[in-house]
Amino acid sequence: MSEAPSPRIVIVGAGPAGIRAAAALVDAGLHPVVVDEGNRAGGQIYRRPPDGFVRTPGQLYGSEAAKARALHAVFDRLTADGRLTHCAGSSVIAVQTGRLHVLGEGGVQVIFYDRLILATGASDRVAPVPGWQSAGVYSLGAAQIALKAQGVALGRRIVLMGSGPLLTLVGAQLVKAGADVAAVLDTSPWYQQMRGLWKLAARPLVALRGLALRARLGGRYHAGVSLEKIEADGQGVTAMCWRDAGGRQRLTPCDTIGMGWHLRAETHLADLAGCAFTYDEQWRQWLPKTDRMGRAGNGVYLAGDGVRLLGADGAEIAGRLAAVACLADLGFPAPSNAADLRELARLERFAHGLVCAFPWPAAMVRALPDAAIVCRCENVTAGAVRDSVGLGGGEANRVKSLSRLGMGRCQGRYCHLAAVELAAAQSGCTPDAVGRFRGQAPARPAPIGAFLREG
Repeated sequence: MSEAPSPRIVIVGAGPAGIRAAAALVDAGLHPVVVDEGNRAGGQIYRRPPDGFVRTPGQLYGSEAAKARALHAVFDRLTADGRLTHCAGSSVIAVQTGRLHVLGEGGVQVIFYDRLILATGASDRVAPVPGWQSAGVYSLGAAQIALKAQGVALGRRIVLMGSGPLLTLVGAQLVKAGADVAAVLDTSPWYQQMRGLWKLAARPLVALRGLALRARLGGRYHAGVSLEKIEADGQGVTAMCWRDAGGRQRLTPCDTIGMGWHLRAETHLADLAGCAFTYDEQWRQWLPKTDRMGRAGNGVYLAGDGVRLLGADGAEIAGRLAAVACLADLGFPAPSNAADLRELARLERFAHGLVCAFPWPAAMVRALPDAAIVCRCENVTAGAVRDSVGLGGGEANRVKSLSRLGMGRCQGRYCHLAAVELAAAQSGCTPDAVGRFRGQAPARPAPIGAFLREG
């Protein structure tokens, strides 16, 4: 009798979750296919620079350098040994049952799968501030990518604003690299940050490391600020107008602004794959539903920040768990996961402390003036969002169809959460009652010519 064919398992994402999932599957004797938008594995957190880059891993990743090197080495070894297939520089733009449409250098190709592990990570969660559509405004992640991948600071005089650990991390990294960081503006007041302190004790060394980064910022760091507007001229950003915790108005000249409030899970492919969602009140965003191992049903498994916002360490664990669940469902022997589940619970306590200490600025978003831009792609204002609620009700997709909000290049990745807050305030309901935008293909912008070469 001939042996049964090996199951086709595809992993989307080569960050910490995708790498650990791939390694676990290879250890079980399988040959997974890993599709990733990056040219080299590592994900955003452990993004690798081009060949010939002179900065060391210690300079790039700081205290996480050993973890980064270990993950890079694991993936590179498996790839070099031919034990997995790495589709680098490729984006999954559509999902159908059993098949992915993948956009790469040669156009769109179809990759078939029996099991699918989505390790799509997260992106910056941004909140609109009047003037944020001006040239010179970036997300915190974009500023970090430029620093890691190219060794450059985006601007001569920089203001960073938002809240969460990424805010102080990027600020400290830029200062260490010699950039002129004029101010780091945190919308979370000190008393709010103290509320999450007891849960942050679940990872005391990480919490202390965060305090050390903040200390490195010195007088640049301001907590409990109110963001008023970004001033700009025809060339781009000129200054940030804000109020300090005491209510005093401040004006900080700058030519670049980086902004972000923690992260938003990248869930577009999970939606296209048919996963169910639930509104998480703490994170104030819609997240896919899975069991503790990452099972989402229909042969789909989720791992990493695309389902639970637990950072790189949590992503590694979740990647292993998703692979173990996949192996068990296929009838393969699977290693014990009790220790990983216990560690995941500890990381979740820490994450809940972070979201308590550095909350999403819902009140600030709801108070946006009507003239403020909410959707930068389509130039949709807060007033237009509010008007659409009056015309057709406060359901998310109805607001989208009436205002064109979220119909641009980013497909709502940057404006969706703010629009939900505005629609909820206008309707007098909660954000979960407004709902979420339905995912649509292509998940990333794709030229029509690429589909003509699909094969």
